[in-house]
Amino acid sequence: MRRTLSVAFSALMALSIAVTATSAYAQGGRGGQGGGQEDDGGAKKKKRDEEWNQPKAPLAQLRNAGPCPFVKVLYDASRFVEFKGGKESAAATAYTGEIQGVSSGCAYKSDDPIKMQVEVLFALGRGPEGTESRKTYRYWVAVTERNKDVLAKEYFDLPITFPASGDRVYATEKLQTITIPRADATTSGSNFEVLIGFDVTPEMAAFNRDGKRFRVNAGQAAQAQQAGTPPKQ
Repeated sequence: MRRTLSVAFSALMALSIAVTATSAYAQGGRGGQGGGQEDDGGAKKKKRDEEWNQPKAPLAQLRNAGPCPFVKVLYDASRFVEFKGGKESAAATAYTGEIQGVSSGCAYKSDDPIKMQVEVLFALGRGPEGTESRKTYRYWVAVTERNKDVLAKEYFDLPITFPASGDRVYATEKLQTITIPRADATTSGSNFEVLIGFDVTPEMAAFNRDGKRFRVNAGQAAQAQQAGTPPKQ
């Protein structure tokens, strides 16, 4: 399924996201932060920054005609934790999700637009209150002018089926094409960021922001204490 998004943000620039989202489900997976980082140092770095109209904040870069946009997960939206009745406890957990890894690459030269590919690894879970085997998660991808406004944002559905004998699923989403036109050849990819996150409620965002987590055996411990028996180690 292909989705496109476009928005004009100056007389010379427009931005579009064309995405083909394909998922692969397994009980294991891997992911990594996209981009390497190079340090030219001293006068050479200063000259490069001036030539590329590059802001001063350091970003991860890939070897290319110029640096790639930095791809990262927004912390407040990096996890999805749904509770039944709004009670924050392991026993009340319905469904969970976490963005575990992001990898990316880009290509551009001269005054060509920046073309990116991004791969995202999701880990999804079903808790004691998750009564349905199917759950559709929702996530978003946004392109921003670095440290400034959002230029484009698109939402995507991620349908998941949990196996009868398991409560965890891994899914890989491949965003095949993110295209960012540039004003001219001196506009580098480091002027842009690609952000990714779950579509979370304000309560979920606050839960993430506070860094709250449960131990894997937290629910077992709570049930064992109620039954008057020690939890399994």
